[in-house]
Amino acid sequence: MSITRYDPFRDLRMLQDEVNRLFSSNLSRSFGDEGIARGAWAPSVDIYENKDQIVLEAELPGMNREDFDLSIENNVLTLRGERRFEKRDEADNYHRVERSYGSFTRSFTLPQTVSSENVTAEYKNGVLRVVLQKREEVRARRIEIAGEGAASTPKSIEAKVEESGTAEGKGKTATAGK
Repeated sequence: MSITRYDPFRDLRMLQDEVNRLFSSNLSRSFGDEGIARGAWAPSVDIYENKDQIVLEAELPGMNREDFDLSIENNVLTLRGERRFEKRDEADNYHRVERSYGSFTRSFTLPQTVSSENVTAEYKNGVLRVVLQKREEVRARRIEIAGEGAASTPKSIEAKVEESGTAEGKGKTATAGK
């Protein structure tokens, strides 16, 4: 049998750890970086990009298409809606409600490389998928370069148009690499 030292503050530290865990897990989701303005809950969102488009996927489980709205204004994509708690029967006595309900708002600033004209959205199996097409002038393209001699064969390099800020405004430059 080993000897254990008595610590009079052990129970107090355990209580403090439990309170910290409670507040850090639940309140950080409600009062996160976007603050209280976004509502009682916010749907999880994945955003990824390929060479032609940027795709946003939002989880909206248990919601109907009429429960949320998607809009683009001043280069900001906004998703807002409300998930309502519907009690099935007055005789139902809920012991635990862990799913989040209430209104939500999520806003995303679109990069200048995206065209807000050709946006498509699809809602299927509780996931909203928004596809934003990139502008034609920022897509990578191939440029053929001819050599000096008659025996030389043309070389192909990829060129990508990048926007760069200048003192007069925005200018476009072409960069090339092998």
